[in-house]
Parts: sequence; C-alpha cells; structure tokens
Amino acid sequence: MIFLSEYIYYIGAIGLIFIGLLIVLVKRNLIKVVIGINVLDTGVNLFLISSGYLKGGTAPIYSPGSDAAPSTMVDPVPQALVLTAIVIGASVLALALSLGIKLYDHYETLDLEEIRGQRW
Repeated sequence: MIFLSEYIYYIGAIGLIFIGLLIVLVKRNLIKVVIGINVLDTGVNLFLISSGYLKGGTAPIYSPGSDAAPSTMVDPVPQALVLTAIVIGASVLALALSLGIKLYDHYETLDLEEIRGQRW
C-alpha cells in the first residue's frame, strides 16, 4: 500500500494519458476527439508536475540567511513548463473548436468519417 501512495500522481497521470489517447483513437465525433486531446494534455501536465514534486520540499527561494538546503527545494522548472503548456493547451483547444465550427458550417456534420470521405 505504501508503494501506491508514493506514486499515485504518476498512476493518475498515466491513466489520464491512456484515457485521452483511447478517446482520440476510438471516437468519430470531432468534439469528442478535441475533448480527448484536452484530457491527454491534462495527463501530461499532471505527469510533469509530479516529476518536480518533492515531499516536504520548500519553495525554491534561496537567500543567504535561510536554513533550507538546495536539496530540499522543489524544482521550479516543471512548474514553469506546465504553466506554459496550460496556455498553449487552451490556445490549441480554442483553435480546434473554431475549426470544428467551420467544418460543421461547410459539411453540416461533425462525423470524421463523413468529412474524410467528402472532397472540397
């Protein structure tokens, strides 16, 4: 049981990545595929944050009078990467949904198999 409690964030992240990938590969509706991409993105972000987590760690602020050792500080690089990835993920989601609206206006369907079968 101790083993699972240490790696619960990794297990959750891999689960979200697997669910998102399964949605993208199986579903035919464009909106569901976009939601699957968003779930996959959330899983990757959770995995990155989990890799920088340190149990009992302190903020990565070093000053000459502080008693915190650099080995007890949380790594700030994954946090910065995830913050950037969240902004990029929101932009990609907005772009994908706007493309979905344009595809629906043109083809009057969101079924990816029908859209692939038709020509401009």
